[in-house]
Amino acid sequence: MKPIVAIVGRPNVGKSTLFNRLIGRKRAVTADEPGVTRDLNYGDAVERGVPFTLIDTGGFDSASNDDIMVQVREQAAIAVEDADVIVFVMDGRTGPTSQDKDLVRMLRKSGKPVIYAANKLDTPSRAESTADFYSLGISEVFGVSAETGIGLNDLLDAVIERLPSQDVSDEADERVKVAIVGRPNAGKSSLLNRLIGKKRSIVSDKAGTTRDSIDTAYELYGKKYLFIDTAGIRRKGRISRTVEGYCVVEAIRSIERSDVAILVIDGKAGPTVQDESIAAIIDENKRACIIVVNKWDLVEKETMTTVHVTDTLRERMPFLTFAPVVFTSALTGQRVANVFSIISAVVDQNMTKAATGRLNAALEMIVRRHRPASFKGKEVKFYYAAQTGVSPPSFLIFTNRPAGVEESYKRYLANGLREHLGLELCPIRLSFRSRHES
Repeated sequence: MKPIVAIVGRPNVGKSTLFNRLIGRKRAVTADEPGVTRDLNYGDAVERGVPFTLIDTGGFDSASNDDIMVQVREQAAIAVEDADVIVFVMDGRTGPTSQDKDLVRMLRKSGKPVIYAANKLDTPSRAESTADFYSLGISEVFGVSAETGIGLNDLLDAVIERLPSQDVSDEADERVKVAIVGRPNAGKSSLLNRLIGKKRSIVSDKAGTTRDSIDTAYELYGKKYLFIDTAGIRRKGRISRTVEGYCVVEAIRSIERSDVAILVIDGKAGPTVQDESIAAIIDENKRACIIVVNKWDLVEKETMTTVHVTDTLRERMPFLTFAPVVFTSALTGQRVANVFSIISAVVDQNMTKAATGRLNAALEMIVRRHRPASFKGKEVKFYYAAQTGVSPPSFLIFTNRPAGVEESYKRYLANGLREHLGLELCPIRLSFRSRHES
């Protein structure tokens, strides 16, 4: 499980620009106006050989100027709770503000490692501009330019130095690790309680009752499980979209630890943008997944309702087409018992080792059925494939032109291999290499 580094600060101080620079690609939307970042952005980074997850806090509503600082404080509070290291970004051109002072005071009380950066110092000669920030009572300020990269090496050194050592002791556990994820109040804790037959998590109608991840060991018919319940975030005071969005932060941690992710959807409300965001995290981590549509007892049903809901999920989450869908009621227990058999089927496929002959026969058949488009006027050929790992099943395909394999054709190959190798219930990972490479 990678540690989490959160970037916090007032609007328009350059958080998203710094995020893009540190993860090495443009992902967060940036513009020279406050409140551009609406949703949480996250990405994996590796610096000095140390992997970590970087989070760019967002969610500001530029039309609600009176609420901006309330949202900033909420975001900072959540980041403090969930992150291992905080990078607090300030505007080096305007100097410290009273709002910065309030946030520094809050961060200092947290006891978490905080790194302070004065951004937008675009030339080395402007580094002395950091002097004013020491009036905030902090011991070290890094003068940086996220736009040009000035000062970022020193900033990264400070981040890496403060990251916790990564404990992987539980990764060797023989238990199947199952993360229960989803937006607040979808019924995650109720589902866990029903699965294990006792009350382990606090259940409430209020969204976000469970504050922290709860690990529950369980054994059924000789099979051992570790359920990771990330039921959400307990919120004090008013409920804002900014804070609710941070269930995604908890999901990142849990999904990275898991073998299988159970994405719980509120059947009455239907899939939301938050559900799609969590589904995308599952896809990026290539985790096996089961979609549980909960509260099905509250849904008014007609003929083919389950089919229509499944089609909607496939349309909104096309990268999880392999994930089986089960309709449950944690309240009544309806079809909850089916989840265990589905977990077993998914895990079995996820650990599949395909025979080399069968793999290459499948590849030949798939390519013959539909050949790839030419690349720069030349034919793209596939020679052979080899399995390189499991969980998920991973395959290396040798080709004459790796750069010529289009994304759409990669998806075609992946779907074809799932079909021919009996891997319909799990993700697979494909990589391509020139036959001439060692």
